[in-house]
Amino acid sequence: MAATRASRHGGQIEIQVGTVIRRLRHRRQLSVRGLADKCGFSPSFISQVELGRASPSIASTERITSALGVTLGEFFRSAAPSLPAVVKVKQRPVMQSHWSRAKIEAVGSSREDSRLEPMMITLKARGTSASKPHAREVEQFAIVFRGVVALHLEDDVHVLKAGDSVSVPAGIRHYWANNSTKSVKLLIVSTR
Repeated sequence: MAATRASRHGGQIEIQVGTVIRRLRHRRQLSVRGLADKCGFSPSFISQVELGRASPSIASTERITSALGVTLGEFFRSAAPSLPAVVKVKQRPVMQSHWSRAKIEAVGSSREDSRLEPMMITLKARGTSASKPHAREVEQFAIVFRGVVALHLEDDVHVLKAGDSVSVPAGIRHYWANNSTKSVKLLIVSTR
């Protein structure tokens, strides 16, 4: 499955992270070392990701896509470019992050002219978006649909339950952690 950029799984499009990263890297005429230098990872890690032998966290995936000059939404669009304006649950492109213990789904069409990038994130028990807080260059809005999740926001921790929401301004360090034994589902909408 790692040899294809995306495959169908139960109707959903399963995004193969490493394959899409390699394709985008080649388009930008970057070597593995060049990409590693741009995003602050080792060339070995980038190579392992591209070969499907390592699964980056959500935050690490965002760092790599940013170094490639694309947002996470654009990353999804490059792997599944023909999403309709209305995206049915079975048509969502899905990306797995084994490190984060998460499933990330593109819930919008991510058209090139859209300023919003909505993602549904399911953090499994003990899942986390990163190992430490990181800042994004764009504003984000999030609402918890199911479960209880800890939002590490700068030096504070906020426990959010189903129905709770938060706006995270650009440049604020944060990450999500599911400290429970049940999965958490949250919608995160980023601006471009």
